[in-house]
Formats: sequence, structure tokens, C-alpha cells
Amino acid sequence: MSFTASLTLTLPEIVLSLSGLALLLVAAWAPRSGRVVSILSVAALVGAAAIVAARLIGPDWAAGGDAFGGIYRVDAFGSFAKLLIYMACIACLVVTPRFFDRLGAYRPEYPVLMIFNAVGMGMMASATDLMTLYIGLEMSSLSSYVLASFLKQDARSNEAGLKYFVLGALASGILLYGMSLVYGFAGTTSYEGIRTAFAANFPMGALFGVIFVLAGLAFKVSAVPFHMWTPDVYEGAPTPVTAFFASAPKVAAMAMLVRMAMDPFAAQVASWQQVVIFAALASIVVGALGAIGQQNLKRLLAYSSINNVGFVLIGLAAATPAGVSGVMTYLAIYVAMTIGSFVALLMLRDPDGNPLETFAHIAGLSQRRPALAWCLLALMFSLAGIPPLFGFWGKFVVFQAAVEADMIALAAIGIAASVIGAFYYLKFIKVMFFDEPAREMETTSPLGHWVVLALCVLFISPLGYLVNAPLGELAARAAAALLFAV
Repeated sequence: MSFTASLTLTLPEIVLSLSGLALLLVAAWAPRSGRVVSILSVAALVGAAAIVAARLIGPDWAAGGDAFGGIYRVDAFGSFAKLLIYMACIACLVVTPRFFDRLGAYRPEYPVLMIFNAVGMGMMASATDLMTLYIGLEMSSLSSYVLASFLKQDARSNEAGLKYFVLGALASGILLYGMSLVYGFAGTTSYEGIRTAFAANFPMGALFGVIFVLAGLAFKVSAVPFHMWTPDVYEGAPTPVTAFFASAPKVAAMAMLVRMAMDPFAAQVASWQQVVIFAALASIVVGALGAIGQQNLKRLLAYSSINNVGFVLIGLAAATPAGVSGVMTYLAIYVAMTIGSFVALLMLRDPDGNPLETFAHIAGLSQRRPALAWCLLALMFSLAGIPPLFGFWGKFVVFQAAVEADMIALAAIGIAASVIGAFYYLKFIKVMFFDEPAREMETTSPLGHWVVLALCVLFISPLGYLVNAPLGELAARAAAALLFAV
């Protein structure tokens, strides 16, 4: 493929990269242009999302194409993931400025970091070579470390950034070691070459390489036992950053994990399947039990994200087209639920503008801010998987894929464990609707927050089933595009 054709295939990343560089110059020359840079960043992300959506819907792009000699693949699977990533970034940027304005800490570097993070995440979703994967992963991770510690005057933010950096460096080392073993035994870093080499000969040393690679990727999706950083980082990072961490990077890392498992390691399903099953069940149980005793809402949602990762991994454990399709469907629904939950959290403030982040703070919320309380009720019920909310459908499709793959025990344990998670989601309802108000709170919120929250709530409401058919079709096309290479 020609160099020009390769540039065409990577047009969304090029648009975002050039936009990020231009906005970085604007930030250097006009350090007080935070809101302008945010608006321009959103515009760049909208443009990139439009390009990706056109490719995802267009039938000519179903099979995709390889760029730059096969190190980067543009297909429906990567496009689906990138569309979710860009939409999550847009939502996070819309609700961010107000949080930092109260502290006078919003700077134009923030949206620029978000754009470069989106470029890295896009590379992660489309990488078909170990080197491309690692470049995209580090590009995303480096900007994430800075975002976590963006509030320099806040000790919690500094601590979150340091913990994320140290543990992220450890995970990157594990991943690199695994990649070196895979390269050593396969003789290539290309996914296609690895798949061919391991199909012919899969020695014990290569198995260690596969396990180390999956362990490094498990850190990025916060899967047990590599979840230890999540509650502390989510609690300490600025709330808009936490909303970002819980959505877009999760999608990118999960897409990267699924592509790795189903492409270069496709012939070794029996080798990695048991590892994924353990991580799935452990994540569901640890996420559910860990959240029960939490009083800080951000920490609770951190354990909720670990719990949801477990459900996503059930779809991957099935290792079937239905399983991959279920993973993509669940991720789409999960992004809406997570963004909505954190936006609602951002709207909880006292009259002085200080954030309210504990259960004690939201006592009697239905009396102070009934609309916000009802939105949170819908989001919590959806996260719990209670029908007819759309979150139920996400769990249904992954459990269905497991049953069709004759993993009935896995589906049964996952369903039983999901009941535990319902406890702490119902605690929101009890505190908001049945406890007496504990303190005064702000009664208004910016229009942008309401728009994002309303869109998320409408998507996970019974009206969300209206998009079930097209969402399922796009997810199935994404799964088919991934497995087509195999």
C-alpha cells in the first residue's frame, strides 16, 4: 500500500495530532485561553469522530485495510472502539472547565493532553504490531499521568499521579518483558507473523510471554489482581479526570486486549482462556465486595468500574464472535453509564462551590434536587443491570455469549455475583430518597452538564432499546472485522 493511502487510513489520528500541535502553540502564546482551546479541541474530536463514523457505517470499510506495511489496521472493530473513545473525550471536555474554574487552575494544556491521549488510544485500538501497540499505550499513559496530577496544589491529586505513574511503569515493564518473550519465540512483532509462528510451534517460553502480555494489559483495564491503583487514583484525581479514566482509556485498553487475544494469540485460546475467566470472576467479586464499605462516591465508582470490567471479560472468555460482539455492546453501554454517573457527581456542590463526594453529602438529595436524584437513580439501576434499563442488555449479551460457548458455570457465577453489586447501587437510592437532608447544596448546574447527563440517561433508559438494533449490528460488524483477519 502506498504512503498516501496509509495517510488516508490514519486520517483521524492525523487530524487530532495536527490539532494538538496547533493548540499547543496557542496554549504557549495565550496561557489564559483555556476555554477557547477546549472548544477547538472538542471541534477536532468531533471531526475525527465523524471520519470514524463514516468508515464504520460505510460497507466498503467492513474488511478494513492495513497501513504502513501492516503495523496499523483500519477496520470496523477499531473504528467502533475509536468512536466510543472520541465521544467519551468530548463529553469529558464539555463538563471539565467549571470544575477547574472554581480553583483558578484550568489551563489550555488540559484539552491538549486530552487530544494527544485520544491519539494514543486510537493507536491502541488499531495496532497490529507490538511496537505500534506500545507506542500508542505509552502516548496515552504519559498524558494520563499528567492529567491525574493536574491540580498541583492538591496533595490528593499529586499522590494519585505519582501512584499511577509508579504502578503504570511497573505494568509497562511487565508488558515489555512479555513482548520480548513473544518476539523471541515468534521472531516477529507483527500480529499476523506471531499468529502464524505460534500456530506451528508454541513452546512453554512463549506461553510465559503471552501471560506476561495479558498481565500488563490487565493493569490498563483495572482487572483483578492488577486493580490496586484504581480506587486511590480515582479518588485523588480531579473528578473530570476520573470520569475520563473510567471511560475512554477503558475502551481503548479493552479493545487492545481483545485484539491481542483474538488475533496473534487466536490459536492459543486454551492457554489464555483460563486466565481471563479467573480475572473476570475475581474482578466481579472484588469489585462488588470492595464497594460495599465505601463512603466516598468516587472510590465506590472505582470499584464499580472493576466490577464492570469483569462482566466485559466474560464476553472475551467466550472467545466467539458473539462474545466479541457482546464486549463491544457492553462497552458502548458502559461508557454512557459511567460518564452519566460522574457528570452527576460533578453537579453535586455546596453553596460555596465545593464538591460533595460522600454518601453523607447526598442524603435527602431527592428533596434538594429531585431531577438530579432521579437521573442518578436511573444510572445506578442501569449499572446494577435491572431491567428495563439498557444496562441489563449489556449483561445479557455477555452472559448469552458465555452460555452459547458452553460456559454455563461461568455465566451462572457471574449472574450470582452481580446480585452482590446491586446492594451498593441500591444504597444510593436509600440515601437519596429516604434519608433526611444533611446539608445545603447548590441548586443549579451549567447547561452543558445537563445536556451530557440527559443524553446519557436517555441512552440507558428504555428508550435506549431503540438503538439496540443498529448498536448490535455495528458490534457484530466490529466482531466480524476482527475475526476476519484470523
